[in-house]
Amino acid sequence: MFKLINGPQTLGTDRTFWISFMVVLAAMLVYPVFSDAYSVGNMAYLLIWVFMAMGLCLVWGYGGMLSFGQTLFFGIGGYGYGVLAVNLGGEAGTTFVALAIALLAAGAVAAVLGYFMIWGGVGGVFFGIVTLSATLVLAFFLGQTAGPEWHVGSARLNGFNGMKDMASLNIPWFGDDPLTFDGVPLYYLVIALLLVVYLGLRILLNSRFGNVVVAIREDPQRAELLGYDVRKYQLATFVIGSMLAGLSGVLYTSWGQFITPASVGLPAASMPIVWVAFSGRSDLTATMVGSFLVLLAFQTITVYSQQAALLLMGAMLLCTVMVAPQGFVIGVVQSVRRALAMRRNRNHKGKSAAPQAEEVKA
Repeated sequence: MFKLINGPQTLGTDRTFWISFMVVLAAMLVYPVFSDAYSVGNMAYLLIWVFMAMGLCLVWGYGGMLSFGQTLFFGIGGYGYGVLAVNLGGEAGTTFVALAIALLAAGAVAAVLGYFMIWGGVGGVFFGIVTLSATLVLAFFLGQTAGPEWHVGSARLNGFNGMKDMASLNIPWFGDDPLTFDGVPLYYLVIALLLVVYLGLRILLNSRFGNVVVAIREDPQRAELLGYDVRKYQLATFVIGSMLAGLSGVLYTSWGQFITPASVGLPAASMPIVWVAFSGRSDLTATMVGSFLVLLAFQTITVYSQQAALLLMGAMLLCTVMVAPQGFVIGVVQSVRRALAMRRNRNHKGKSAAPQAEEVKA
């Protein structure tokens, strides 16, 4: 199975890539040692959104289905976790039960919505329109739940003010106090989950399943003529990508102990499209690295001006479409590869020309 980590559907298969990968991973593991608590928590916050980006990369980049529904499932996962964490009391271990149920809820909604779209023949731009409509419906519903009558058990939804005061993820630990995943523990939990998801998606995409998904993206009719049930593969891809968005929602809610409808609405729904398009939707590694860098830049600029940050996102999407439709991260990688190849060719020609010159001189 681990042989599938390297394959035709993912970039970065040589020794140099994996050495660089291990160096970056080691740097991330020692980062909390040299940073303050705020910086570590902020880094965990940025990495939480990468799960959503990787899910969209799977659905859109590999599956060919442009979805504006990532924040829909982000909201289902986040609000689902909040409701369950409040009603279960937040005791040690129950929060991970809430996490599992929230992810299953996101997957179930994705399965139902995806079934009606895919079996109904909804594709192309209309797939994006339907998922965006579903996202806006959820955002509108959550925004008008301010009254005390809007509650699920002990958990109030609180409208635009959002839910708050739910317990963070925790597990039983030595003694009476549980291990709560906030600050440094949450950072390491996110790193571990990110590593598992990244390697798991590489294996999935380089397996028979991933090859079929890419074949469907390139020519669904030909894939169907070869005997594959195109609809089942598309539905499975959509559900997995949506559950990754739900995982982002759960981790975000646990990180800040709050969630609001603003994280589901139209501006939020468009952000993952920008991250993935800019990074390079056709490769998982490019999406992971590029999305993190975009999020870091966006947050840095937002400190000075939120409007300027939004304008930057729009300009990045426009430049990507016009200049580098394959994605800037993939474009940079390809440029570096071409430069190295040209350098090797020049060196090879130089070495070949040297013996010929000696023969002529003799």
